[in-house]
Amino acid sequence: MEPNIFRYIWMHTRRDQIFIVLVVMVSMIPFYLAFDLPKQIVNRPLQGQGFEQPGSTQPFMNLSLQLPYFGRIELTEGIQLERVELLIALSLTFLMLVIINGLFKFYINVRKGRLGERLLRRIRYELVDRILRFPPQRFRQAKSGEIASLVKDEIEPLGGFAADAFTQPAMLGGQAVTAMFFIFMQHFWLGMVALAMAGVQVAIIPRMRRRLIVLGRQRQITARELSGRVAEIVDGIQTIHSNDTTNWERADIVARLGRIFSIRYDIYQWKFLVKFLNNFIAQLTPFLFYSIGGYLTIKGTLDVGQLIAVINAYKELPGPLKELIDWDLARQDMQVKYEQVIEQFEAEGLADPSRQDLDAEIPPDPLSPLALHKLSLRNDLGTMLLDDVSLEVARGETLAVIGEASGGAPLVGEVFAGIQRPSQGRIMLGDSDMAQLPERVTGRIISYAGPAIHLLGGTVMENMTYALNRKPGEPPMDEDPVLRAERDWRWHEARLAGNPVYDKDADWIDYEAIQPVPNGDGLIGSIFSVLEVVGLSGDVVTFAIHAQVEAGMVPEIEAAVLDMRRRLRDRLAEQNLVNAVLPFEPDRYNSEATIAENLLFGVPTDADASIGVIVADPFFREALIELGLASRLFDLGWRFARVTLDLFGSLADNPDLLQWLTYMTPEELPEYEHILNHTEPGGMDHTTLAYRIRLIRLAMSYVEPKYRFSLLDDDLRARLVEGRKTLAERMPADLRSHLQPYDPATYLQRATILQNILFGKVNRRLGRSEERIADSVRSVLREAMANDTVLRDRILSLGLRYDIGSGGRRLTLLQRQRLALARTLLRRSDYYVFNEPLSGVDPLLQEQMIGKVLGFLGDQPDPAGVVWVLANPAFAHHFHRRAEFAKGRLVQDAASLQLLAQE
Repeated sequence: MEPNIFRYIWMHTRRDQIFIVLVVMVSMIPFYLAFDLPKQIVNRPLQGQGFEQPGSTQPFMNLSLQLPYFGRIELTEGIQLERVELLIALSLTFLMLVIINGLFKFYINVRKGRLGERLLRRIRYELVDRILRFPPQRFRQAKSGEIASLVKDEIEPLGGFAADAFTQPAMLGGQAVTAMFFIFMQHFWLGMVALAMAGVQVAIIPRMRRRLIVLGRQRQITARELSGRVAEIVDGIQTIHSNDTTNWERADIVARLGRIFSIRYDIYQWKFLVKFLNNFIAQLTPFLFYSIGGYLTIKGTLDVGQLIAVINAYKELPGPLKELIDWDLARQDMQVKYEQVIEQFEAEGLADPSRQDLDAEIPPDPLSPLALHKLSLRNDLGTMLLDDVSLEVARGETLAVIGEASGGAPLVGEVFAGIQRPSQGRIMLGDSDMAQLPERVTGRIISYAGPAIHLLGGTVMENMTYALNRKPGEPPMDEDPVLRAERDWRWHEARLAGNPVYDKDADWIDYEAIQPVPNGDGLIGSIFSVLEVVGLSGDVVTFAIHAQVEAGMVPEIEAAVLDMRRRLRDRLAEQNLVNAVLPFEPDRYNSEATIAENLLFGVPTDADASIGVIVADPFFREALIELGLASRLFDLGWRFARVTLDLFGSLADNPDLLQWLTYMTPEELPEYEHILNHTEPGGMDHTTLAYRIRLIRLAMSYVEPKYRFSLLDDDLRARLVEGRKTLAERMPADLRSHLQPYDPATYLQRATILQNILFGKVNRRLGRSEERIADSVRSVLREAMANDTVLRDRILSLGLRYDIGSGGRRLTLLQRQRLALARTLLRRSDYYVFNEPLSGVDPLLQEQMIGKVLGFLGDQPDPAGVVWVLANPAFAHHFHRRAEFAKGRLVQDAASLQLLAQE
């Protein structure tokens, strides 16, 4: 990258910089005129020069030029105005010049801002582009937190400085020169005073600020190191807790923060000392003007208007000078920051950009076999890791790589996949050196899954199709004109910023690269087959049945879900589990449901509605009083809150122990303590409406079998069922629209698929009821999906929308491993390299998955070659060949003994 920041800025923004500088030069004209107007206002209409006689007039807008040899040339005679009229005209002209100067500044600043943001966008893209081209060994030297901080934060000031790199000195210098020229035009010696003081200011202040640059550099380095250290803490939080080193980490952070504090405190002291001297020099000059200029005015060599004009002009001089000094400091600081940043992104062995070209040519001939030819690999210290390895695998062949981790077996997997670059020798695809082939070719021919799992923060679907995102599709021909115009603007700005014109919102999936599967029907069908192979389909179905279905999709699955509801009842009857689910029945209290669910007997109809909306309505409160339920629920809510506070009140500062407390947050515990101190059971009529509502709403969330506080008796259950009927008959239409009553023949719009299939609550009083019910639901659902591929795809689509969290943290380790393996299998490739992708998995399960994966790939019309680095050599019998490594050397390359025996 260009090491000089000015050359880099000029290289990419010179046209815009030249244009803005020209606008700045034009803006100096009204800037100068604004200096002269106060003198005219004071001397002419205010002091009355030229208005000595009654009825005298003065010309307004009299424009003339004084040229050598030609003398004064009149451009326009202007308009003759009387004294008051001239005062108004000159004042309005001054106001107009203020507006014009403000508009110039507005336009210049907007142009500068756009220029700076474009350059910032350009350099950020270039830095990320270089990250994508880094050689593998570069990532072993860098911390992800530091690199992210460089791209996000440390390069941020470059955008503002790029906008000011050329235009700021032009504008500030122009303003300073204009103000100085005007002062000289009024009085030579006052101009010399202003020039001398400005010279002192320019000469001393920048020298004093050099130390600030050094301190700023130290602050930036220490802040970057802190960022990297915090990233290490986040990544290793489990190790920290398991080794009880939290306090050591605190001590390390305290030391780093102390170092940063010391540097920043030194910066503050020096910065404000410089500011004090700068302000003193700036204020010394007005003192000289008042004293010297006043003396000259008294002596008659300088009129009052000129003195006011000089002082007014000088007010505009310190600002530009100070900002010029600040600009020079920023220039030096930005050069240092820029050099530090690009140093971090300079690396030997950067991949050639053509290797990652989106349209790189794909060789027509098949590239086979995949081979290592006399390959050696050394680490950064020169230690030999792999020594003179020659090994190949052909299409349709499976190769097991075994050996201890220190013997080099895992490195063989990385080398085969092109992740590690050999120190000597070559990785060959047919007759082509892999190092010379574009990634568009190698990424299609070789698929890789290793022990390091990288998942995107997003949905299961986004992670499954990640390996298929190869090239953006064309925008639709019938695209909305507004969307097309917005996209065209984004592309235009991307070109101006030097970014490639890629549409993130386009369909990037390469459908031709999807793994063909038996009976596969499109992308979803292929995904389902692959999920079945790795054992993740059940988890995805579980995600689906716990998701709410969008309103537009309900008609597509409604009949199937209602049929599954009936089949589940039959299945439970066959298994003698009829009482395992307590259905919603109009004349019976459901003991596993909340009081609110029993009383209202329905679910909200839309996302914005909730049972709380109905409970808070005046009709509901009045109905509870009329039914005699208000006081009973008030007392139940009071006792519910009392027991909760007695059990958990002392744990309010420990939220980890209160995670299951779903009906009351830790923040609400003190609030309920206050309410209980001002209320008592049986005292509903003597308490405030707000307290009454809070306790009744709390009672609405009570479930006896769940909390077991013995607060609900049979009499209250019967009253609630009777109240349910009354509320259903008398509820106003506006409230009724918020609630969908329970009906065994209808689909519950705002409930999950699982809740719709159950249409009731799981009976907790039966042993292992939830587990047994879940098995039955999954069984019924899988049968329905097996008989209806359309339903299967719709259910899977719901499950694939599940958000797995940052890095897949909402998944278990086994689920993450399976998802990474499924992503690899979904893409059709000539070769698959599996580098201990199931480390830590139970050996029996691991062997089963190896057999399924090999069987799946072997059943393809054109079987691929497979290289599998095994953590357990006992699994090698599944493969055609086994290659054993020890001390970095290939010690055995033979056919599998079991396969030989079969032959």
